[in-house]
Amino acid sequence: MNESPRARVKAPIQDERYNVPGLTRGLQVLMQFTRQQRELTGAELSRRLKLPRASVFRILYTLEQSGFVERADDGVGYRLGLAVLRLGFELLASMDLTELGHPVIEELRDHTGYSAHLVVRDGHDVVFVAKAPGRNAMFHSIQVGARLPAHATVLGRILLSDLDLAGLRQLYPQTPLPAFTPKTPTQLKDLKALIDQDRARGYGISMGGFETGISTIAAPVFNQHGLVAAAISITVPSARIEDADVEPLVQRVRDSAEQLTERLQHQPSRSGWTDPQPRKKSA
Repeated sequence: MNESPRARVKAPIQDERYNVPGLTRGLQVLMQFTRQQRELTGAELSRRLKLPRASVFRILYTLEQSGFVERADDGVGYRLGLAVLRLGFELLASMDLTELGHPVIEELRDHTGYSAHLVVRDGHDVVFVAKAPGRNAMFHSIQVGARLPAHATVLGRILLSDLDLAGLRQLYPQTPLPAFTPKTPTQLKDLKALIDQDRARGYGISMGGFETGISTIAAPVFNQHGLVAAAISITVPSARIEDADVEPLVQRVRDSAEQLTERLQHQPSRSGWTDPQPRKKSA
């Protein structure tokens, strides 16, 4: 019997003997800084991480010397330093995905007029790794590096589609899931039903499902193993897309996702999902 692509993916080694406690704590400190919480004091970090203040001070001192954090203007708090930014951009620049994806989403933007994005999943989050701003300045604020909750967005449903129900339970051990709108699935069975629905038709669409007045169409990008590596999407500044516009826009997004899949696989697309029906390529 042939083994499925998912079965061939090896789980990372988990053994406490290989952990470096100091490095772990340093990374935990860095992860406390977010878009909403850009500055934190040593005392706040100590409370959050339940670590002695002296330990947090030594960690902050080390990170500051390396440029990963810097003092805030008040001289008391800390914020992320340029070294973190440099690492982030180096990572993005080194990813075939973003390098190959930029021209694809730019072409998608040019054809549709709408902002186009390339996203990946990081745990519970959808992360924007590339964007092509559309004509509407309203969506220029979505920056590379921005995060959205995977379970609450159509982008996340596409990126979660390789997980079965057991995999979803492992990723989300606690339920109910946080609700962001009345349309947010809060139970795993409801989330799985939406994922299966998107997978069956080969794309995902959300009209005002996560943010009022915004519609999103997304399609999966597959790696050489037939697993979802990313998603390509467009953002339409409307709570509803006109019926006559849905099919042409969906075809454009799916064609772009297939184009990037072929570039990643360096051969004609052999996607991981079965196309439910033959599609006519966009002109």
